[in-house]
Amino acid sequence: METSKYKKAIANHPFTLTDEEVSTKVNNLLAEKYDENNNRDVYKRLYSCIDLTSLNSTDSNEGIWNFTEKVNRFDGAYPDMENVAAICVYPNFARTVKEALTADVKIACVAGGFPSSQTFGEIKVAEAALAVADGADEIDVVINVGKFLDAEYEEMCEELTEIKEACRHARLKVILETGALRNVRDIHNAAILSLYSGADFLKTSTGKGYPGASPEAAYVMCQAIHSYRAKTGRKIGVKMSGGIASAEDAVKYYTIVKEILGGEWCNNTLFRLGASRLADVLLLKQ
Repeated sequence: METSKYKKAIANHPFTLTDEEVSTKVNNLLAEKYDENNNRDVYKRLYSCIDLTSLNSTDSNEGIWNFTEKVNRFDGAYPDMENVAAICVYPNFARTVKEALTADVKIACVAGGFPSSQTFGEIKVAEAALAVADGADEIDVVINVGKFLDAEYEEMCEELTEIKEACRHARLKVILETGALRNVRDIHNAAILSLYSGADFLKTSTGKGYPGASPEAAYVMCQAIHSYRAKTGRKIGVKMSGGIASAEDAVKYYTIVKEILGGEWCNNTLFRLGASRLADVLLLKQ
């Protein structure tokens, strides 16, 4: 019986496009609108939307401290540009970033058994809560993709809801791992269920083990957010992550978000890019 409410949530936001139709719509949108966004002012804005990320097995307290210091130094070096939106690290480094950070930048932590989401629900909740207690402003977690693909919606959604409660004041960014999903319908349904479970942001990918962001996934996620806002009034952010390394790619995602969700989404409160290589690329264009 409980499962029916999740199926009803999906049914409340119908999505009928095929993979091929989405690709066509994305190509047409970018052909028409890309050029008007491919400029220096947009590059500056995109820089301010970056979640500067370090998620390596070799990360250490000293390394993360130095990583944070680079963000601190940016303010004086580029006075006409806004700093990155956030520093994104593993949850055990939240305290290190909090102690080192002087810039006005958010602290984001991946949590919940990242990147596979394959651990006990209690561990996922605890990781999120501990990261927030140590200073995280935002928590990035992956949906349980296996449960979603098996249509175990109740288990998947209840877990997300519990993690959301553990975040308290922090924002919850839910990663769909779009490269592991079978088609655009899956991406849309996973997005709706994540929104129904309390997500403050939808994020494409982990960048670990599966294909990263794609314009098609971005298009579908934005459509889900647009539909959800129309029904509930909630404004949900969107984050593109996984393999975004060029200014061209970043402008494509910016264009899709702007055209589907509107200019009010074109800031780091509602739009993020999970990319570290991109930061240096955009600076070279200033």
